[in-house]
Amino acid sequence: MKIFTSRTVLLTILACLVTIATQTAVAAPVIPNPVLTFTGNEYVKIGDKKMVRYYFDVYNKDEYPAEMFAAAPTLPACGTNTKASRTWVDIYDQSGKRLNGFCALGKPADLGNIWFALGEDEVPPSWIYVEFNDRKTNTKYKSNLAETTL
Repeated sequence: MKIFTSRTVLLTILACLVTIATQTAVAAPVIPNPVLTFTGNEYVKIGDKKMVRYYFDVYNKDEYPAEMFAAAPTLPACGTNTKASRTWVDIYDQSGKRLNGFCALGKPADLGNIWFALGEDEVPPSWIYVEFNDRKTNTKYKSNLAETTL
């Protein structure tokens, strides 16, 4: 009887170890915070207004899974856009004022060309950051502060 008990305990411990190892092996990959870099600006005319667009790249955009930017029609729409992406990207100045947002980026590569615009006579903030809002997992990812000049 004593051997049966020892064997049962040993098998139970082994089963627990296998379960833990299996769960660890299939754990979701860690998604990093965005690393934001300024890439330049462009003078544009929108209607009758002269504007400056400030462009940025998320340096580590290749580390984000494509499904984060897939259309998510089961989540709330973005205005009239019913095919908004799962993850929305917002640009803020260093004090937290929202400057622009993107709710329909289709793939991580689109993070290489995000921007905000100001009137030609407006002084841009010295620093900005982006925040990703993964609406499916209710997770936010905040970038570093990036300068608005080269």
